[in-house]
Amino acid sequence: MTIIIRPAAVSDAMIIAEFNALMAKETEDIDLDRELLRRGTDALLADSSKGIYYLAEIGDSVVGQLMITYEWSDWRNATFWWIQSVYVLPEYRRNGIFHKLYHYVESLARTRGDVCGLRLYVDTSNNHAKRTYELVGLKRSHYQMMDIDFDLK
Repeated sequence: MTIIIRPAAVSDAMIIAEFNALMAKETEDIDLDRELLRRGTDALLADSSKGIYYLAEIGDSVVGQLMITYEWSDWRNATFWWIQSVYVLPEYRRNGIFHKLYHYVESLARTRGDVCGLRLYVDTSNNHAKRTYELVGLKRSHYQMMDIDFDLK
């Protein structure tokens, strides 16, 4: 099975939005507003300053994704890349799809010179995801995430 990783194009918006809806339902039991989700996906694909999606393909099928967004670090005078919106179709899990996506992005980040690290957040109860992330070399941080969400209830 050959896995190809590529940056997403505007024409990929529908599959990305669908994957995000599936991920939200699976991980947080949230039914996202599909129209709002599609507009958000379109906005990122139209403006690379917001981030970039990378897709995993097998044959002609997109089977996985992750999104990178950016956090400026004044301490490092460089940017952290935040890994978000990770999703792999259930029938393709445990086939190295996420590992391939992650290592592709990590390699890009390391060669740029303006990226100081990778970060992601994971639901505290998602032990499978935490193990997967640790397998690719990510470590638990001493930081805890705190937020207030004005849109999703």
